[in-house]
Amino acid sequence: MSNTRLLAVRCLALLVVALGGSYVAWRWTSTVAWDAWWIAVPLVLAETYSLGESVLYGITMWNARRRPDPPPAPRGRSVDVFIATYNEPLDIVLTTAVAARNMTYPHRTWILDDGDRPEFAEAARRIGVGYIVRGPDWEGRPRFAKAGNVNNALFKTSGEFIAVLDADQVPEPHFLDRVLGYFDDPEVAFVQTPQQFWNAPSSDPLGSQAELFYGPIQQGKDGWGAAFFCGSNAVLRREALMALGLTMFSRSAAERVRKALRDGRRRLAALADKHSAANPQSAAACQQAVAALADAETRVRKGNVLAEVTFDVRAVARTLIATRMLPQPVEDALRDILERADVARTNQALAIDPIITSSITEDMATAMHLHALGWSSAYHHEVLVHGIAPEDVRTMLSQRARWATGTMQVFFSDNPLLLRGLTIGQRLMYLATMTSYLNGFAAVVYIAAPIVFLLTGIFPINCDSIAFFVYFMPFFVCSQVLFVLAGNRAKGLWRGQQMSFALFPVWIKATLSGAVAAFFNKTLKFSVTQKTKQASGVGLRHVIPQLVAIAALVLAGGYGVVQALEHQRPGFASVITLLWVLIDLALLASMVRAARYQGPGDAVQSPVPVHVAAEVDDVVEQVGYGEPTDWPADVATESQPVRAAAEESLALTAAGYLCAATCFDATAALALRSLLSDATQGHPPVVLIDVSGVRTVTPSAVAATLDLMRMVRARGGDLRIFGDSRSFTMAHETMSLHHVTRLHGDHAEASRPRLPSPRRAPGAHRRQRVQA
Repeated sequence: MSNTRLLAVRCLALLVVALGGSYVAWRWTSTVAWDAWWIAVPLVLAETYSLGESVLYGITMWNARRRPDPPPAPRGRSVDVFIATYNEPLDIVLTTAVAARNMTYPHRTWILDDGDRPEFAEAARRIGVGYIVRGPDWEGRPRFAKAGNVNNALFKTSGEFIAVLDADQVPEPHFLDRVLGYFDDPEVAFVQTPQQFWNAPSSDPLGSQAELFYGPIQQGKDGWGAAFFCGSNAVLRREALMALGLTMFSRSAAERVRKALRDGRRRLAALADKHSAANPQSAAACQQAVAALADAETRVRKGNVLAEVTFDVRAVARTLIATRMLPQPVEDALRDILERADVARTNQALAIDPIITSSITEDMATAMHLHALGWSSAYHHEVLVHGIAPEDVRTMLSQRARWATGTMQVFFSDNPLLLRGLTIGQRLMYLATMTSYLNGFAAVVYIAAPIVFLLTGIFPINCDSIAFFVYFMPFFVCSQVLFVLAGNRAKGLWRGQQMSFALFPVWIKATLSGAVAAFFNKTLKFSVTQKTKQASGVGLRHVIPQLVAIAALVLAGGYGVVQALEHQRPGFASVITLLWVLIDLALLASMVRAARYQGPGDAVQSPVPVHVAAEVDDVVEQVGYGEPTDWPADVATESQPVRAAAEESLALTAAGYLCAATCFDATAALALRSLLSDATQGHPPVVLIDVSGVRTVTPSAVAATLDLMRMVRARGGDLRIFGDSRSFTMAHETMSLHHVTRLHGDHAEASRPRLPSPRRAPGAHRRQRVQA
């Protein structure tokens, strides 16, 4: 946006605030038809909301920023490219994988297959890219859809930067070269680029391109330091993500453990009363279990080290279970409670979630928390990736519903206005995105109000025609001019307005679902967007609410014309209302066209290079007709040399593992994880890690250490860290982990056994004498 245009946008924004404020103040104080409050008040509320959205739009555009070209990509940086897939066809995923593999900047490409399909593993081997699936740790545990898929891969790779691509997003060869230069600034956590879809025709009946968002709006957010991660076509700094995961973990650890112990104690007490009343010995054992949980809860409240508290209560539980005095339902519940209460999150597949998993729009939630931690971001306005848009209305509606539902879940559970660390500008930018989905309620009012007047003669506004034009028309015209001028010649402005209004049933359902998920702790289902046209996804049956609204407006409009001609309705009010109806119909008509859309046909041409398409066709044919090679799914071909190099600095002793690596980073942590995973199979170890030789440590290494604790504890053992390392101590304190796990001074202290005696219930000593 040029300086001249930006100046004009700012002037218009000020006019919109002034004129809109005057109009809404006039509406509230002078024109509300209180005798018809049931429609008059919702209408003025909807108008107030619309003014708020116009103001937020003006604030966004006030600081619109078009960045100059970034510095050249730095040499020698390591990059992992993640291609996340679940149920997409092989040819689509391979097209992205081959194009990603061919990018010119040195990197490693990985297919993250959440579908765990053998043909994908074989195809990955044939094209020379890595292949990762979930391991046994994920069985029977929450998977968290794409966020869990990416988090799983983060702990199995070590690249300094992570490029994330959806399965259908085909990158240009110079994608990494164009964006890595931004990371010369050590405060940049991620760089987002536009999403553009090659299969959407110029008419874009499904409103897929979103050029207003991936242009002026993202540039405006970028100007306020709030350009956010959109899930694909972005590059992220690994250490920023790991720092976020550690921060979220440490902040919630004490409350999470305390709540699990409290709820578990109540649950166990209820089960004990039910199943052990007839057996005094079982009752005594149950009381000891309940007492152990109560004691652990007290220690958490007092601020004891959480790892020690949860280890001790596990030891008591193991002793009680070994006596075989606990009824089976109580024993099963106790095991489950201990899993939930363990500070290392042994009930989860990972101890740390670098990508936020609490929302199905993990991308925006992650970006918001990164900004709250003080990290910055950049929006690079250049199309470097080409994707596939939905080709039928049902798939489009499902995609929009997922975006809106996840966003509103964040709005209700993690509102940016209340999140510490965000600047005022960042709070407003995230708020603007979230509140845009409340437009569904306003749209219902804008549809209902003219229908009410035309059918009943009840007009929700008490004013004369001159006053209405003086107050309303300047505000309306300035708002529309601001929208167009700030759009900076972006395509699809009208289509964007249509979709914002016509998708009102989706927005309302999403808002309610997000509220229920936030307030009642309900899990939202992640719906994967289909990448091929679904024959059942075409048809007017998918837009019935919009068709009902159109029919009601047409019928009311016809009836209103007749009434006006017969002088049964005020002339001015009738004209205004009929114009209102026409605008509503023009906005809603977009859904009729969308419902009838059957795909682009031959109107579009794939941007995939011929040689890439040819290679994909060959591999698909080979995999389809040849014998698959026995290829280990959860393998990184780079892991063996990494591990061999790391073994030179890692020594196994009788006490456990000693990590003497001077630079304890993601690569060293990955090697340590591999060694411990092999060595701790089959028996519950006590693993000791010596960090006294560490001189530099990264968040990835600290996160890996906590996840190793989870892994070892899940097998009945424990992990302890010792050694006098100033770097590790500072990292431990910076991440506020001192209340999570103790950093022991030396080997003797760390290896000292922790074998607390079970707390006895009243009368337990007498029962033991009787048994003797």
